[in-house]
Amino acid sequence: QVQLVESGGGLVQAGGSLRLSCAASGRIFSSYAMGWFRQAPGKEREFVAGINWTGGTSYADSVKGRFTISRDNAKNTLYLQMNRLKPEDTAVYYCASGRDGIVYYAKERWNYWGQGTQVTVSS
Repeated sequence: QVQLVESGGGLVQAGGSLRLSCAASGRIFSSYAMGWFRQAPGKEREFVAGINWTGGTSYADSVKGRFTISRDNAKNTLYLQMNRLKPEDTAVYYCASGRDGIVYYAKERWNYWGQGTQVTVSS
């Protein structure tokens, strides 16, 4: 059974940084794409960043240049380094594991989800 456990969320002032982690178990981590999504109150869950099985990355335009996604296959762990945070980045952040090695922007194309971690950016 695939399990994804996020950590690292919290409260930070605008302009600050946070690093999210996602510990994965239950499948061959390195063979699948991994991604981060977020959901703000009253809004749809949206794609933030993804990394394919070869290490290629994709980002939403709203976070490009500020966020960096990475993976450590030896530790079965996914990361999201978030810099220059803005109040509009406030949301619950979810880790997702793909159905294959490709990154998709649509949340429906992702098989497994973590429980989410809250990120709050104060102005």
